Amino acid sequence: MLAATLAAWTTAAMPQEAVVTYKALSPDTAFELARAALQACRERGYQVAVAVVDRFGQPQAMLRDQFAGPHTPPTATGKAFTAVTFRTNTTDLLGLTQPGQPQFGIRNLPNVVIIGGGLLVQAGGSLLGAVGVSGAPGGAEDDACARAGIEAVQDKLDL
Repeated sequence: MLAATLAAWTTAAMPQEAVVTYKALSPDTAFELARAALQACRERGYQVAVAVVDRFGQPQAMLRDQFAGPHTPPTATGKAFTAVTFRTNTTDLLGLTQPGQPQFGIRNLPNVVIIGGGLLVQAGGSLLGAVGVSGAPGGAEDDACARAGIEAVQDKLDL
């Protein structure tokens, strides 16, 4: 017991690195992901907006198809922001944030959009960002387009 306590204390007392290194999506890759997701929705007959945010929730790319509703760009951005902020795909947050659930309150936070269509972008164990799609007839369809966008760039991310 004493050894475990000393080990924990020693680890906590160690100085942290002065510089932090992390992986991030390049702007070109973020745009390519958004373009592929938009194209996947077009092929299914959906007019959507697609947003890609970095690991900190800041927008990197936004595309809106010509007939996508005016609400779709902020909704897509909110879905991507929500996924990356809570490190969870938005579809997975649906049940966790229903009335009466402990996480219900996060639905009231600024810029949080808990509707299917926000997916994490990850590679090599690192969170790189998230993509949000808005405008398809439902969350499952938005998810499918977002997933297609990620799959289109996954080989670049895994390198």
